[in-house]
Amino acid sequence: MTRQHLSKSLISWASIIEPATADQAVRTASMPFIYPHLALMPDAHLGKGATVGSVIPTLGAIIPAAVGVDIGCGMIAVRTQWTEEQVRARGPLAPLRESIEARVPLSAGVYNTSLTPTAAKRVAQLEALASRNGFDPATFAANWPLQLGTLGSGNHFIEVSVDETGGVWLFLHSGSRGVGNKIAQHHIKVATELCRRWWIALPDPDLAYLVEGTEEFWAYVRQLRWAQHFALLNREEMMDRVVAAMTEHMAESVIESERINCHHNFTEQESHFGKKVWVSRKGAIQADEGRPGLIPGSMGTASYVVVGKGDRLSLNSSPHGAGREYSRSAARRTFTHEQLRQAMVGIEYRDTDAFIDEIPAAYKDIDQVMADAADLVEIRHTLRQIVNVKGD
Repeated sequence: MTRQHLSKSLISWASIIEPATADQAVRTASMPFIYPHLALMPDAHLGKGATVGSVIPTLGAIIPAAVGVDIGCGMIAVRTQWTEEQVRARGPLAPLRESIEARVPLSAGVYNTSLTPTAAKRVAQLEALASRNGFDPATFAANWPLQLGTLGSGNHFIEVSVDETGGVWLFLHSGSRGVGNKIAQHHIKVATELCRRWWIALPDPDLAYLVEGTEEFWAYVRQLRWAQHFALLNREEMMDRVVAAMTEHMAESVIESERINCHHNFTEQESHFGKKVWVSRKGAIQADEGRPGLIPGSMGTASYVVVGKGDRLSLNSSPHGAGREYSRSAARRTFTHEQLRQAMVGIEYRDTDAFIDEIPAAYKDIDQVMADAADLVEIRHTLRQIVNVKGD
């Protein structure tokens, strides 16, 4: 068992952790409203203010930076009826990758030029939700409707993967795009200004918080929930387009036997250890007993379909992925395009040095992360990629 107490209010499941990451988590756990303790996941690594891979339960306050700037970021997966053999029998995989790339706008700042009928329905749903919550998302991003159904860049990806039985899955990672980022940045600034105005001493400026009961707190919660729902619908819209690409490739409609959609950057009010708390999961998924979840590795390593075990000390949580060992700049200094090619042998992907900072070696060993999480989730399926799509 890797679980250990790093302080009286911090429990860690990470066997691979840098001292700076542990120190950052200790600082966050020292905030006076943490209850009962901060849970640090096996994939923990340095983040802005709060550590990525943190489960942060708070009484009467929320730290916006502890949710993160990609509000609602998460995963979606669809299990299809086909086998790898059947997919490969249709011919080379490059046309399938290119079809996905043509349907889903990729990279930062790249959006749709018009709305598909399904996107229009989802935008209408989001407009109604924003109206009920008393705000206009256009004040943060005028083109937010065109952002729905777009991937972004960094570690966001779309994959066609194969499980241990040879079954084919469609797998996707993305969040609330530019509009979610603008909402998060706004409220981080509001929290920072309020803490400055109230002369609140913070162990880290990025741990500025909003106090429950204030208008600023509830404005954040309303807009946070909207951004979380945007992220969920964004993944649904993209997955529908990936399903369409797969249908075209196979000349047969996809039969979905399972669809899983889960956040790993979000806040919900939950009951733990006898009290209602605001649980901010920054790089962690909810793992109540029996709840399905998705834990990706890197662009060239295994990913997992899991089910939660409802571990009480982890606040019913588990890791959200491999977690970085090298920063993006360090990865670019350390690894080469040829090393990326070697890591991606057997996987259809867009061969470019733009992805060097996403090389599998820049991430923790996903097998060790999953071993550390053995008390948190049960592995249902282990996936390996045959097609990978990313934005620059």
